Amino acid sequence: MDTVDSTEQPLLLALRALKLGDLLVAVPALRGLRRAFPDHRILYAAPAWIAEALELVGGIHHLPTPGLDDPLTVPRGAVDIAVNLHGNGAESRLRIDELQARRVIAHESPGLEGPPWSTGLPERERWTRLLNWHGIDADPLDFRLQRPAVPSPSPGATVIHVGAAYGSRLWPVERFADVAVQLAAAGHRIVLTGGTSERGRAEETAALAKRKGANLDDGLLAGRQGLAEFAATIAEARLVVSADTGAAHLASAYERPSVVLFGPAPAEEWGPPPGPHVVLTAVELRRGDVFSADPDPALLAVSVRDVLDAVERLDC
Repeated sequence: MDTVDSTEQPLLLALRALKLGDLLVAVPALRGLRRAFPDHRILYAAPAWIAEALELVGGIHHLPTPGLDDPLTVPRGAVDIAVNLHGNGAESRLRIDELQARRVIAHESPGLEGPPWSTGLPERERWTRLLNWHGIDADPLDFRLQRPAVPSPSPGATVIHVGAAYGSRLWPVERFADVAVQLAAAGHRIVLTGGTSERGRAEETAALAKRKGANLDDGLLAGRQGLAEFAATIAEARLVVSADTGAAHLASAYERPSVVLFGPAPAEEWGPPPGPHVVLTAVELRRGDVFSADPDPALLAVSVRDVLDAVERLDC
């Protein structure tokens, strides 16, 4: 856990108590803050489990923050500059207000100047645009990460990431298995990744693939990796196939070819930057309920053939 000592350096606190993908799209803004305030100690307020990934950004310290239910664990008045990278809702504004910072960088709200909140912006641009409005230079294309200190367990493998935070983004395991079988037959070495809670989906995918002649037992990495090793796996991948999750954002950060399957979230906001990436979705079918337990129709409209054709276009 990071400690706060305002006597050593002035503090800049950036609030974004969200998930891995949310951190990765905020990297350009964090880099802009790091350059603009070289004498400040920058604290990134986010869940504790994200610490290993935050180390890959460089020059940013971690303040474990599980969410917005409670005030941040920083003494009032200790923060020089507070930056709301979380959103523009009442909860995040309250947590920022409680800090009593000398300067607040945020979107426009009652009593606070800033750019108006706009929908339809790519997330990387949303946060760099915020900083630009406040006179801070930030480039939305400055999203690349440092390489993890740990090596990849499977350099050159094709990563199939079977998990997602919500059911709305869960492409059927049967389709993941079919993709794995076809790519393995084409010479790809397959690894299956996901979090601890997604280990079961990875095992089911491997079992289905085995029935069709592809043994993926040696590539079952889901639930067995910390964030640093997971990032290393992506950084050295031949190809990444994933729903709209942290795995897809890591593929962007390391410029690895990727096929990204979108469901409830709009690809125009959360999709990859320019690079060797293909987005697959059916916008006209999108229901848009991110927290649904059922896969979004826009995701289910993506077929195995669509994914294989995308891989062929990437020439992987």
